[in-house]
Amino acid sequence: MKTESIRKIEDKWLARWENEKHYSVKLDTSLPKYYCLDMFPYPSGAGLHVGHPRGYIATDVYSRFKRMAGFNVLHPMGFDSFGLPAEQYAIETGQHPRVTTDKNIATFKSQLRKLGFCYDPDREIKTSDAQYYHWTQWIFSQLFDSWYCLDTAKALPVSALIQRLEQSGNAGVNAWSDSRTTSISAQQWAAFSPLQQSEFLMNYRLAYRAESYVNWCPALGTVLANDEIKDGFSERGGHPVQKKMMKQWMLRISAYADRLLEGLDSLDWPEALKDMQRNWIGKSQGAEIDFQVADSQTTIKVFTTRPDTFYGATFLVLAPEHDAVEAITSSACKPAVANYCEQVALRSERERMAKAERITGQFTGAYAVHPLTGENLPIWIADYVLADYGTGAIMAVPSGDQRDFNFAQAFDLPVVHIYEGAEQAAKPFLINDGRLVNSAQASGMLRAEATEWILQRLVATGSAKRTFNYRIRDAIFGRQRYWGEPIPVYYDEQGIAHVVPEQDLPVTLPDVEAFLPTSEGEPPLERARSWRYGGYKYETTTMPGWAGSSWYFLRYMDPSNSREPVSKQALAYWQAVDLYVGGSEHATGHLLYSRFWTHFLKDRGLLSFSEPFKRVLCQGMILGVSAIIYRDKATHEFVSADLKDGRDVQPLYVDISMVNDKNQVDIEALRTWRQAYSEGSFVCSKGVFLCDRLSEKMSKSKYNVVNPDDLIDVYGADTFRLHEMFLGPIDQTAIWSTQSIDGPHKFLQKVWRLFLDEQGGVIVDDLAPSDEELKAVHTAIAKVGRATEEMSYNTAIAALMICVNQLSVLHCHKRGVLELLLKLLHPYAPFITEELWAEALGHSQSILDCGYPMADEGVLYEAQFECPVSINGKLRTRIMLPRGLTDEAVKAQVLEDATVQRWLSGGRLLKFIFVPDRIINIVCAANAD
Repeated sequence: MKTESIRKIEDKWLARWENEKHYSVKLDTSLPKYYCLDMFPYPSGAGLHVGHPRGYIATDVYSRFKRMAGFNVLHPMGFDSFGLPAEQYAIETGQHPRVTTDKNIATFKSQLRKLGFCYDPDREIKTSDAQYYHWTQWIFSQLFDSWYCLDTAKALPVSALIQRLEQSGNAGVNAWSDSRTTSISAQQWAAFSPLQQSEFLMNYRLAYRAESYVNWCPALGTVLANDEIKDGFSERGGHPVQKKMMKQWMLRISAYADRLLEGLDSLDWPEALKDMQRNWIGKSQGAEIDFQVADSQTTIKVFTTRPDTFYGATFLVLAPEHDAVEAITSSACKPAVANYCEQVALRSERERMAKAERITGQFTGAYAVHPLTGENLPIWIADYVLADYGTGAIMAVPSGDQRDFNFAQAFDLPVVHIYEGAEQAAKPFLINDGRLVNSAQASGMLRAEATEWILQRLVATGSAKRTFNYRIRDAIFGRQRYWGEPIPVYYDEQGIAHVVPEQDLPVTLPDVEAFLPTSEGEPPLERARSWRYGGYKYETTTMPGWAGSSWYFLRYMDPSNSREPVSKQALAYWQAVDLYVGGSEHATGHLLYSRFWTHFLKDRGLLSFSEPFKRVLCQGMILGVSAIIYRDKATHEFVSADLKDGRDVQPLYVDISMVNDKNQVDIEALRTWRQAYSEGSFVCSKGVFLCDRLSEKMSKSKYNVVNPDDLIDVYGADTFRLHEMFLGPIDQTAIWSTQSIDGPHKFLQKVWRLFLDEQGGVIVDDLAPSDEELKAVHTAIAKVGRATEEMSYNTAIAALMICVNQLSVLHCHKRGVLELLLKLLHPYAPFITEELWAEALGHSQSILDCGYPMADEGVLYEAQFECPVSINGKLRTRIMLPRGLTDEAVKAQVLEDATVQRWLSGGRLLKFIFVPDRIINIVCAANAD
C-alpha cells in the first residue's frame, strides 16, 4: 500500500464515521454499560508529541474491544480549557485567553481526529463553556450550603445547622469545623449581628472564606495549590513561591479525610498511586496537648504522635506565623521577633525544610508550663516549624529528634532523657547519653505501656485529649487570575457573602482591559467596575483549574442537560467510570479532588456511588531520544563525541531529526539550522561527526520532540497506533524509536496481501479452512482476546503478528479465517480493518458492530501432547501421549519406552509421578549389580 492509498482510505473512513455518527452513544438499558475515560487534557499551544497519544490509543483499543464484546461503551473526550498558561500568554500578548484556548483546542482536535478515535462528538465538553461551568458554580453553591456532621458522617444543609444554633447553640453540634470555633449559646447566636452570624457559619461551611496562609507567587500574581508547586517553585514557569496571609475561599476537604482513606481499599488502582494519596492525607494517631503560657491567658496546642516522649520536652517552638506569637512575645523581644518574622517570610517552604548549615530561631521571652512537672519551658520561634503543619507548634524533645537536638545545641537549651522524672512504667526506656533515642532498644509493648501511662495522667489533668492529626489541608479555592470560573458569590452592603441564586447562574466572565492583577495586587476582575449582581460587588477571585475537572466525568453522561448537572436516568445507567487512564502526577491533585466532590455529591443525594473511578491505569511515559554534541570551551570547535575525552567541552542539544541511526550528525543541516553553527569548525572522526544520545522526557528545548502528524502522513494512523502499543507494557516507561515503526508497517502490508493481490484485486475465497489455518486463527483469538482484556497490548500484537505470518506461509485467503483475523485486529487498526471488511469481504455493516470472536476449544484441542520425562531430577526424553489416559495406562506406556528403559537400567522404581498434560517425574534406585 502506498502512502497516497493509506491517506485516501483514512480520509474516507473518517468522513463516513462522522457523517453516519458512527460513534454516537445512546442510553440503552438492554445492553451492559462500560465507561472508559481519559484524563481531561489541557489543550497546549505546542500540540501533541508522540508521547501524548499513548493513553488515548490505549483507551480507544479497549473501548472498541468492549463494544465488539457487546457492551454499550461511553468513551468521550473534552478539554480542561481554563488555566494559567492561556492567561500568561494573554498577559504577554494582550490576546484574550478564549481566543488562544479555542485555537489550541482546534489544533488538538485535528491531531486526535487523524488517529481515528471512537469519541462521540456530541458529548464533547470544555470547562470554559458557560453552559458547563454553570453547573460547576452550582456545585460550589451546594458546598457553601453544607456542613459536615460527624454524628451522621455526611454533609448536611446549613439550614439544619442554623436551626440547631437557634435552639441550643453549638454545644451539642458534633461537626468538622475550625479548631478555633468558640462555644456559644442560643442566646449568643440570637444576639449576633447578621455579619457576625455569617462569619460564625464560615467555621462550618464546606466552602468558606477565611484568613489563611497561602502559596503566593509574585511573578504569576496568584495563589497556587500545593500540587502546583514543586520544591518551592511554581510548576508553571519555575517562579519562587512564598507564604502569605490572605483571606481566601477554601474547601473543607479535610472533613472527608477518613472517608477518602477508607475508600482507597476498594479501588482497583495501582498501589503506588493509593500510597501517594494515603501519604498526602497523612493520618496519624496521637494526642493534642495544651501548654498554658505562664502569666497569660494564652494556651498553645501541640500535637504529638509520641506522648511517651513527653518528659523529654525542654522547650516549645512555634512557627513564626503562629497566631499566638504576637500575643505572647515580651516587650523586650518584640523588635527581634518582628525582624525574624520578616526574614522568614522571604524564604520558601522548601528552603525552610531543607537541612541548613545555619540554624536560625528567636526567643519570644515567654514560657509555657509543663502540664505534669510544672516546669517553665522557654518558647521560641523557628523557621523549621510550619504554620500549616499540625498545629504550627511543637514540643521540642532534643533527646528524641535530630532537628530539636541541633536547635538545642545551637541555642544552649537543655537536653534531658526522654523518661527522666517518669515513674516505674517508663523507666525501662532510659537512654544512654541524652542524645538521640534509639527506640528500637525499647520493646514495643513496654513503650505502649509508657505511652498509655503518660496519656492517662495528661487526660486526667485536662491538658490533653486523644486525637488524630491529618497532613492534608483544606483546599485553597480562590485564584487571583482572570481565566477561570467566576466564584458565584456577591457581597451585600454589610459585606456578607451570598451565593448567587440558582436561577441567575451562570455568572459569566466579563471583559477586562488587561488580564494581569491590578497595581495594588488585586485580581484582574477588579478592573470590571460595572460587573455587579444588582448593585452588589461580585467575588473577584476565580476558581482553580481543578474545579471543572473534579466532576466532568458526570457531565459526559448528559452533556446537553440545561436543567441539572446530569439526569437521574443517566446516572443510574452509567454510574462510575469503569476504566480511567492518565498520569500518576495527578494523584494528590485532580484524582483526590474528584473523589472528594463525588463523596460530597453522594451525601447531598445527587449520586448513588461514592467513588468516581473504579479502575485507574497510569500509562508509562514515552521518552524521547536527545542528540548532544560538544563544543570545546577553549577553541570553540565542535568536537565529534568520540573525541571529546580530555577536552573541556560544553554539551549542546541539537535537533534529533539531523541524526541518523548510527549517531552521525548531518553537518550541512546543522549549519543551516542555527547561525551559531553556520561558520563553525567541526572536528570529525574518520570523516563523520558523531553525537551522543540521551533518553529523557520530550521537550521543545531539547529538540527531541517527534510530531505524530509527520509519522501519520508517511505511515498512516494504523501503523502509528500499533507502534505505540507495541513499545512495551502500557503502564511502563518506553523509549521512542522512529526506526522501529517500520515493523508494524510491514505487518499491516502482510495483512493487506492476504486479501488483495499486487494489482489490488480481491483474492479472498470461500473454501473451507484447513485444520492448520483454523488452529492458527483460533490460537490467536485465545491469546489476543485474553491479552486485550488485560491491556497487555504488546503481547496481543505479537500474537497477531505470529498468526499473520502463519497464514502467509499457508497462503491462506479463506473468508472464514480472514473475517476472524480482521475482528481481532480492528481495535488496534480501525482504518485498514474497516476497509478490508467492507471492500474485500463485501460487508455493509461496520466491523465494530459484528461481535468479537470466541476461540473454538475443539479446534485448539489436540488428541496427543508431548510430555517431558524426568528421571532422578534430569530431563531424559519426551514422549507423545494420547490425552485422556488413566494414570496406570500412562505409566505402562512410559515404562515400555526404550529410552526410559535405558536410563532405568534395571534399577528399582521408587516413584512415578504424572502431572496431567505437564510432566512425568520418575525416581529410581541404582541397580545393585
